Amino acid sequence: MINQHSENLPNTQLEKAPLEGYKFSWFDWFCLWYPPGWLILFNRHWQHYQNDPEGWNWLEYGLFLIPGGFYLALLSRWLRLGFRSPRKEIGEFDPKYQQAFGKEVLAPIVKYYFRGELQQVENLPPTGPLIVAMNHAGMCFPWDFLTLGYLLTEAQGWVVQPVTNPALFEHPWVIWWLPSKWSQVLGGVRAELDDFEAAIAQGKILLYAPEGIRGPLKGWKRRYQLQKFDVSFIQLSDRYQVPILPVVCIGSEFLHPWTVNFTKLQRLVKLPFLPFSPLIFALILFPSMGIWAMRTRLRYFIQPLEQVGLKTHSGKRRVAIYQQAQKLREKLQIQITLMVNK
Repeated sequence: MINQHSENLPNTQLEKAPLEGYKFSWFDWFCLWYPPGWLILFNRHWQHYQNDPEGWNWLEYGLFLIPGGFYLALLSRWLRLGFRSPRKEIGEFDPKYQQAFGKEVLAPIVKYYFRGELQQVENLPPTGPLIVAMNHAGMCFPWDFLTLGYLLTEAQGWVVQPVTNPALFEHPWVIWWLPSKWSQVLGGVRAELDDFEAAIAQGKILLYAPEGIRGPLKGWKRRYQLQKFDVSFIQLSDRYQVPILPVVCIGSEFLHPWTVNFTKLQRLVKLPFLPFSPLIFALILFPSMGIWAMRTRLRYFIQPLEQVGLKTHSGKRRVAIYQQAQKLREKLQIQITLMVNK
């Protein structure tokens, strides 16, 4: 995953020395099929390429794998860091690390666990810039986004960057789970208007969820029902003449099924969503399962490219943007309903 807009790259080990690539070992295969081990996969890969003395160590990894052991691992790391949280460092996008992560970690997960596949690939344009707009669901770690990003990179050689909720960059819980610079180094773009607009102005290929956080929040009862679209992506698409590539994902609702969201509790802990389901009892015993998801088949149906050109007076422009977003939402809902009912 190499981006033409990445001249100022961080000075990582990938650039300092040609390290031997990360080998997916028997222990990694064990972690893939044992849900509490998924967090180990991400951190072990990061530590192979990055100098991270504040990260988890082998003793703590072992504790992840036993009921309640994560709490002991958390205490061990907290004591080791001198009674403080990991530092909130700011990282820069590193396409070399993104490429290594995709080939060495995402590839087996996507192929053997999520069984991800692209459909209707004839609708893929040869190159960007693009806004890839997809229905987003699952009430869990954004595996539907990561899987699509990997598949598009493998199919087209694109560098794809997801527009990500700020909680994945800086929430106190997340910086304990994942390396502090992980989301930024992998290419995450903060889901804030200034960051989103800057990325589009640079001609990048962005993964975007028009429903915003309302998609995952809707829960199991409203699965495959598209929620209200934000209109910023239509506005920016028109302003910078960047086409929209709609994608329908089928299977994402089963990443964390049977969920409901307790809004008041979710707001209290300041998480983008807080799913409750029968799986919550396993999560209490094994908090390292926070990035895990149920095994499902993720199928992505590429829709025809949408060119946004709003030829209206400024006074009617706001209405035209809203209507364009609603029209796209209705088209995608029809496709989702047809595919689910097949």
